[in-house]
Formats: sequence, C-alpha cells, structure tokens
Amino acid sequence: MNQTATADLLSIEGDSNARSEIGLILPTYCEASNIEKLISDIESLGLDVRLLVIDDSSPDGTANIVRELQRKFQNVLLLVRSSKYGLGTAITDGFRAFLSMKNPPAYVVTMDADYSHSPTDIPKAISAAKQARGLAIGSRYCKGGGVVKWSMPRRITSRVANILASLLVRAKIHDYTSGLRCYSTKLVKEMVPDLHSQTYEIHIETIRQARKRAFDITEFPMTFLNRKNGKSKLSANEIKELTL
Repeated sequence: MNQTATADLLSIEGDSNARSEIGLILPTYCEASNIEKLISDIESLGLDVRLLVIDDSSPDGTANIVRELQRKFQNVLLLVRSSKYGLGTAITDGFRAFLSMKNPPAYVVTMDADYSHSPTDIPKAISAAKQARGLAIGSRYCKGGGVVKWSMPRRITSRVANILASLLVRAKIHDYTSGLRCYSTKLVKEMVPDLHSQTYEIHIETIRQARKRAFDITEFPMTFLNRKNGKSKLSANEIKELTL
C-alpha cells in the first residue's frame, strides 16, 4: 500500500461518525460531468448508505462539486488524495476508511463513477451479499448479464482475461474483473492487511483473498455500458502475480 495514500485517510471531509448499514466507495478522477447526477441517482434509491468519494486531485473540479453536494446530502464523504495513485489503492483506502470509523457499515459496495455501472443495480448487489457470506459480484457473463458498446477485440480480451483468472484463482464464478460489488465488512476486515494491488488487479485479488478465507462468492446479472474508450487495463502478468 502506498504510504502517502494511506496517510491521506486523516483528511476525510464530512460526518464520518454517522451510522449506516451500507458504505459505498466511488473512486473518481475527472468525473465532473457525471458525479452530481450519479450521487443524486444513488440518493434517490432510499438506501441507508454513506457515500465515500475518493478523488485523486482531479483537475476538472470533481472534488468541489462533491463539496457542494455535501450541503444537500449529509451522508456524502470526501477523501481527496494528493496524486493519482490508482484504482487498487483507492478501493483499499476506502476499505480502511470505513473500518476506521466509529460505526463501520455492515456492507461495502464498490462501483465505477462514470455510469458504466447502473445505480439501479446497487440494491441487487446488497441483496445478493446479504444472502451470501462474503462477496457478491455484478456479472456480465452469467445468465442475464451482458455488455453494451464493446468492440469485438475488447470482448475477446475481457473473455481471455477472465478465463486466465479462472484457471489461476479457481473460484466458481464467471466474471473476475467486474467492479460492481458488495463486500461483507467481516471479509473486508480480514483481507485488508493483505491487499497490495495498485490498479485494476484489485478485482481479482479480492476474489482470491475471499476464496483463501473460505468466504462465499456469488454473482448477480449486470449489464455493463461502456463509457470509456481503450483496451482492457489488466495484463496477463498482473493476473499471474496475484496467485504467487
């Protein structure tokens, strides 16, 4: 874990002493065009939730938009990190932040902040996690799941990455790289000391840690809407390193 990123946990803005059943981590970098609507859509779901936005000093003013929203929504928290440390450290910092609070949530949800994940799938994630004992994953590849606006090369790359992860980690699931998830806080507490991912490999590492500790891992169908151009951000070497 990057020590600078961890030190920034002392700078959480907002009321972190409130009690909520659900903690929701929103890692952001240059999401000024999405963050206000996304938070408003999540709030409209009527969940007992604390939203923790972890912003890596976005130059587009994402953090300032969140500060304005905090005037309206008392359950919104903000952690601004001093540099772009990566998704893996953002999620781990979010885990540590919730665990350090006076009243930690019972479950922690992670999702993308660019509308690749629909806010309406959050209740599905929570429901699936409550029925299991550990981790519920929004799956693009189980029955009922899917992807929208993906090129054929990206579909192939994602499938290959998931096949490779399946061969190495051997959890009985279809989608290892989905970012929409709900974790039990008990699982989070046990695995946080052993999380070391810097970027997108965090998704596979947390599955490996859950399986290693004999926690349940379940899936629920989800449709992923591609909002960003580019190729898969996980390399074969990153996946392999997580199993060593």
